[in-house]
Amino acid sequence: MPIGHRQSVVPHPHFVSLEGGEGAGKTTVLNALRATLRERGFEVVSTREPGGTPLAEMIRNLLLDPSHEPPAPETELLLMFAARAQHVRETIRPALERGAWVISDRFTDSSYAYQGGGRGLDPEFIADLERRVVGLRPGLTLLLDIDVEQGRERTRGRDLHPDRIESERDEFFQRVRATYRARAAADPQRFRVIDASQPAQAVADEAVAQLRAWLERRP
Repeated sequence: MPIGHRQSVVPHPHFVSLEGGEGAGKTTVLNALRATLRERGFEVVSTREPGGTPLAEMIRNLLLDPSHEPPAPETELLLMFAARAQHVRETIRPALERGAWVISDRFTDSSYAYQGGGRGLDPEFIADLERRVVGLRPGLTLLLDIDVEQGRERTRGRDLHPDRIESERDEFFQRVRATYRARAAADPQRFRVIDASQPAQAVADEAVAQLRAWLERRP
């Protein structure tokens, strides 16, 4: 069936996503999860959004470069989904179909949080795009939850040149966090919320524990 006609969103048990606001420490967690899966003999594809393919990385640069004119919220959302459609078709689905695990630094929940909660776009519009151009959802999503002020303090020492989204005001990120937390509360079967204010190793250890528990329940 052509990707544009897909009308359902199907979770895949070997697809894991990491979500969270700025400074949550997703990279450290991703590395720990990847090592855990490889120790068990699995092929692991680690990727990110926006991005994950050469074309999607070009779209990422358009989205995040602060030197461009600010995109309208709808433009930002549609570019995110253009990159995601390419990412799913070229990277994620082929990996899952050959039996690999996929770990993605962000996926569609980010659009609900950033373009929905942050920009105020209608979540039903986002859900329609998710059905029509993605059709896929992680089986497990780890939400690294951290207070906005603490998370941004972490990034201030790291990002000498923040991108366009990282430059938003705290109020924007408060809305993003609230949306993430609401989505996690509404879907506890998929989400695991981890306190990302802890030291990095403690966060990674908790994420690995959640993944191991997930592995015990999955085929």
